[in-house]
Amino acid sequence: MKKNRLKEIVGELKNASKMHLSQSKEIDKHIDDMKSPLDLKLSSGCKAAAKKKFDVYPSAYANMWASKQQKKGKC
Repeated sequence: MKKNRLKEIVGELKNASKMHLSQSKEIDKHIDDMKSPLDLKLSSGCKAAAKKKFDVYPSAYANMWASKQQKKGKC
């Protein structure tokens, strides 16, 4: 299901009744978790670390390493 459609459903549920309000809040939480990797950008610190570590930047290996380091919170 697409994010836009889910957001539309959330809007409808919020207007329906108080009972649906809790359901709409639960769906909102799931929408936030649906971020794709393409939505996330590498931090400048991780890019700098990858440039120091790898001879060639940008490269697939350097970007993969940098993204893993960012997920671990190391840069």
